[in-house]
Amino acid sequence: MGRPRSFDEDEVVRAAVTLFSGRAYDGVSVDDLVGHLGVHRNSLYKTFGSKRGLYLIALRRHLADDVRPLLDALAGASDAAAALRLVTSADLGLLLIAVAERAPVDEEVAAEVKAALAAVDQAIAGALGVSLDLAAALTAAALGIILRRNPDNAATALARCLGPLT
Repeated sequence: MGRPRSFDEDEVVRAAVTLFSGRAYDGVSVDDLVGHLGVHRNSLYKTFGSKRGLYLIALRRHLADDVRPLLDALAGASDAAAALRLVTSADLGLLLIAVAERAPVDEEVAAEVKAALAAVDQAIAGALGVSLDLAAALTAAALGIILRRNPDNAATALARCLGPLT
């Protein structure tokens, strides 16, 4: 009979979200996971199957904990400026890293990312009463603003320009 689990799986997944958000999948080794999460290597493999298994669970947790509330908030966006502020102020770190790093090489990650971005597009389109194409452009612009690390100034300028469109 094995030893009882000496860690809280939920806490480990939350810590993994933070770790993968900060250093990306390829920047995190199994030794890093063991050291930062306080989980023995055997327990990590037994519980999550692999580093990739933990990453997928962490990505799904990030989507549930950070992206889902954004979708709910976007439903109340009254204009493009409000939608841009909501997206640029959300914690989308792991989603953005997944888009760039894992989605091109992992079909399962690509499907999760595609669904999450489509949901953001749909939420913006529904809230603003605009086409899905325009909503996707707003989503792309908002994500670009986050990547440029200038959310306030760029989002305000973009919202001014887009005002007549929405």
